[in-house]
Amino acid sequence: MDEFILKVAGVERKLPVVRIADHIKIASFVILGDTELVSKSAEALKERIPEADYFITAEAKGIPLIHELSRICGKKRYFVARKSIKPYMSDPFVTEVYSITTQRKQLLCIEKEESEMIKGKRILIVDDVISTGESVRALEKLIKRAGGTLVGKAAILAEGDDAMKRDDIIYLEELPLFPIDPSDAIQ
Repeated sequence: MDEFILKVAGVERKLPVVRIADHIKIASFVILGDTELVSKSAEALKERIPEADYFITAEAKGIPLIHELSRICGKKRYFVARKSIKPYMSDPFVTEVYSITTQRKQLLCIEKEESEMIKGKRILIVDDVISTGESVRALEKLIKRAGGTLVGKAAILAEGDDAMKRDDIIYLEELPLFPIDPSDAIQ
């Protein structure tokens, strides 16, 4: 199995390189359960992010990071846009997103109560990885629709050339994509 050595926030991890489509492989970066990486990355991001009233992320892999970043920044609340409308949600705000890792359309939604808390506030988007930017755009739509002001977008990693070239995101390290030669696509 191919591996990619990632060094971020003083932590080193060996990431398996996995095929996600006929034409591309990615280094599989999963922060769920990695307390050290989450804590050190949150500490490093804290030094780079703008002032915000609240943070928001998309369910699910960004949750440990947003939790730790909120904790060390003294925030008492953060928001998680859910990937489906839950029965307890009253009048949810909803948008669609296409994710590179799930390779299908998904919903992102927040409760009406959360949208009311966002109204008139400075909001920072937090995620583990920004790649195509689709999740970030969907979160931006939710923030705008709720009447919040986007103050920034932060992630541990920018994945792929397009994300690495963006000047509108804050990130700690770059993560390459691994194109597959068409002659190897059948393997």
